[in-house]
Amino acid sequence: MEEKDNIDAVLAEVEELTDDLSDFKWYDTPVLLIFWALIIIVSLQFITRYILNDSLAWTEEIARYFLILLGFIGGITCVRKGKHIFLEFFYRYLSVSYIKPIAIFVEGIVAIFFTYMAYLAIELGTRTSQNMVSVNLPKSALYFAVMAACFLMGVFALINVYRYIKLSEEEVYKDKLGDIG
Repeated sequence: MEEKDNIDAVLAEVEELTDDLSDFKWYDTPVLLIFWALIIIVSLQFITRYILNDSLAWTEEIARYFLILLGFIGGITCVRKGKHIFLEFFYRYLSVSYIKPIAIFVEGIVAIFFTYMAYLAIELGTRTSQNMVSVNLPKSALYFAVMAACFLMGVFALINVYRYIKLSEEEVYKDKLGDIG
């Protein structure tokens, strides 16, 4: 009987630790597709290099580009959820009344930063005329994908600014430090 109680306790802990997928939106799907494509490409690279002793030339370069896409497109989800890296120290030890203006200011800076990054990606993409080495695709396509991701991160940061303006100080505090505070 005690063993069954232990198993039930472990299962309850596992259920607590699993991520809540209720916040998953349709626009989070591209990052999942890129992640699975990256897994397939890297697995193919591993199999051909270490098992077949005849590596496919394109897998290394394409894996690098997919990793770049994964980082930037995954960043969209992080900014949308407000879970990008922030200095939690300040939020923990400041008064609740200071957190709302700081959160609004920080999200505004994030929006400006990512909008500027999108502008730089446009500049870089328009100046690049090379193709990828192993695949006959223009490198500028990667820069334009990064530009779109940066632009969307800026848009979601602006949405967060608007959301924080509408929320009360306590709701902003709970949003920022809900699980931690």
